Amino acid sequence: MRIAIAGGGLGGLTLARVLHRLGIDAVVYEREAGRSARQQGGSLDLHPESGQHALAEAGLDGRFRSRARPEGEEHRILDPAGRTLVHHEPQPGSFDGRPEIDRGALRDLLLDSLPGDTVVWGHRLAAATPRPDGGWELTFHGGHRTNCDILIGADGARSVVRPLLTDVQLSYVATLVELTVEDVDRRRPDLAELVGPGNLWCVGVNQILAAQRLGDGALRVGISLRAPDRPVDTYCGKRALLEMFDGWDPRLTALIEAGDGAPVPRAIETMPIGTRWSGRPGVTLIGDAAHLMPPVGEGANQAMLDGAELAGRLAADPADPHSAIRTYEEAMFTRSHAIAEMSARVQAMMLSPTAAEDIVRFFTARPAEPAAPAG
Repeated sequence: MRIAIAGGGLGGLTLARVLHRLGIDAVVYEREAGRSARQQGGSLDLHPESGQHALAEAGLDGRFRSRARPEGEEHRILDPAGRTLVHHEPQPGSFDGRPEIDRGALRDLLLDSLPGDTVVWGHRLAAATPRPDGGWELTFHGGHRTNCDILIGADGARSVVRPLLTDVQLSYVATLVELTVEDVDRRRPDLAELVGPGNLWCVGVNQILAAQRLGDGALRVGISLRAPDRPVDTYCGKRALLEMFDGWDPRLTALIEAGDGAPVPRAIETMPIGTRWSGRPGVTLIGDAAHLMPPVGEGANQAMLDGAELAGRLAADPADPHSAIRTYEEAMFTRSHAIAEMSARVQAMMLSPTAAEDIVRFFTARPAEPAAPAG
């Protein structure tokens, strides 16, 4: 089998690593020019039943523990006046919960576990065309072409591979605005103390101001807003953001003021819950390409689990990859449906007029399982 994976994110790399461990070669085509081409985002809490399980299948659980930060599970929830509503503190040094790890560190861990020629950088997929004798011809921006027998779309929310299987449309559900405060311990020790070693949420009406500590000493600040009544570009300036949080405790809005550079807004989109497709030989999807959900802590975990499970199915039935893909898809549809429903409920709860009360109830009932909206 000539297996092509479109997308070198966490899901695609997990798939490639587990395949490699099972003796199956694959090529990952990644649009970025190299592993250091851009910042990889915030911190992730890896769940035992999904992200951590996938790393165990990849033989990387030991390396993960050496880089993860269990103290990053600490979670504080405040109201706009700065009063503490919830403060979850994990057991010191324990990996029993959902330890945090920076996205960049996790991606590097996966990249370092693969042969050097597995990832082909600077190859952004433009089109995939079925070949008369089976398989696919892949065309990349810039004109390069190649062929494969099996194509796996791990290319995220705006997947080029997805339309080969479904014409599903995305829905705009929220706006996320991000800022970064570098070297926070030295430059802003007050904010370092406010956030602590993990995550901070400041919950208002239809809006959340969040921050999370990264392993490199920075803070990543995220502002979550309901689907907008104004253009996303409105949020490119700090002044507009600060006006939205007028009346909040200045200790909290200092997170916005301290951000390095301009805020970066982006639309949060989702796929309809329960999206399925009838199947097509030689092609499938994993991660956000398959089941785009609100960013409440499940996306990367589910993408990695998709990759590990698909690799296992292909290795178990190499003589009939189409059957292996269908078996994977049916299990993935069932699993992701329930996760997508839960994620939608959490997203709606977080950005509601009664968010503070609802979130306190949620985390009081599940104190060790915080989501991660700023990641």
